[in-house]
Amino acid sequence: MKNNRIRILYIDDEVHNLNAFRANFRRSYEIYTANSAAEGMQVLKGIEVHIIIADQKMPTTTGVEFFNEIKDLLPDPIRILLTGYTDVEDIIDAINKGHIFSYIKKPWDEHELFKTINNAYEIYSARKQLKEKVAELEKTNDELNRFIYSTSHDLRAPLMSVQGIINLSRLDQSLTDPQGYMNMIEVCITRLDSFIQKIIEYYRNSRLDLEYEKIDFEALINDCIDTFKHQNTTISFKVKIDQHVPFKGDFFRISVILNNLISNAVKYQKPEEAYPQVNLNVVVEPHKATIRIEDNGIGILSEHLSNIFKMFFRSKNNNKPGSGIGLYIVKEALSKIGGTISVDSRYGEGTQFEISIPNRNEFDS
Repeated sequence: MKNNRIRILYIDDEVHNLNAFRANFRRSYEIYTANSAAEGMQVLKGIEVHIIIADQKMPTTTGVEFFNEIKDLLPDPIRILLTGYTDVEDIIDAINKGHIFSYIKKPWDEHELFKTINNAYEIYSARKQLKEKVAELEKTNDELNRFIYSTSHDLRAPLMSVQGIINLSRLDQSLTDPQGYMNMIEVCITRLDSFIQKIIEYYRNSRLDLEYEKIDFEALINDCIDTFKHQNTTISFKVKIDQHVPFKGDFFRISVILNNLISNAVKYQKPEEAYPQVNLNVVVEPHKATIRIEDNGIGILSEHLSNIFKMFFRSKNNNKPGSGIGLYIVKEALSKIGGTISVDSRYGEGTQFEISIPNRNEFDS
């Protein structure tokens, strides 16, 4: 039963105040006392208290100074300041530096102090419950992310096996597929595999530590283009790289960003466009790299521009397949590396994304 009582540490250099406090409140609370800030610190090292009450005017250390000293080391206990003075500067100091819950004048009124202590404990309990809930949610979120990653990773193996079987069936001249079922299966497999890869990208972006290395944008962008240009061989890619200074950045996340943006530029072309094109322009400066990716595709409705970076958002103005998380991953990856992104789009004419990424080569020098 004693362990469930409110534990209070009262610090005051006047012994009769300590005795009076103990006499008045010992039946209601579990009381600990100290006649100096140093002695109070010793008590706190061995006992987890819920509320700390300290007198402002004490030798060597004031109540505000004591609270300021312990606020980072012991942020949970609720702090109450007692003083016989009504100095406004003391009050401001107590609030700003000591992060006190309440300021009470001496001599204290028993009923007022009793009410203040109970209110303080309610706040302590609410904060503790919130902290426990947050920890529980973080644990659940971590377990869910690990499960999703593990499941997504394991799903790719049977998908690739099915893809392999389809490829083998095409080599077998004795098999016919007049209805095109094999092609339909392959399209579904490709879509599912793309979605799984997006989930893996999301997980890795949220988990992997930042790792900076030198980046050759010409080589990186050409690799990205090679990955997606087969999806629409009629597209003309125009690349302009202006990199006269070294650039250092997180290769994985920059690759994810470029792959998603180039993939979208290829995917969302107009079927009727006679000259589909994607323009990529990179300018590397000592402090940043600016990358523009522009297409003459279907564009984005103006009312959708504010939502395109939200998870699972998909524009209703096209019937293109997509997971709805590609641009969300782009925004999250940029956030991780301190970058920014802007978009300008005209429906029916095309879209331009511009991203800015800090050059960590400058920070390391």
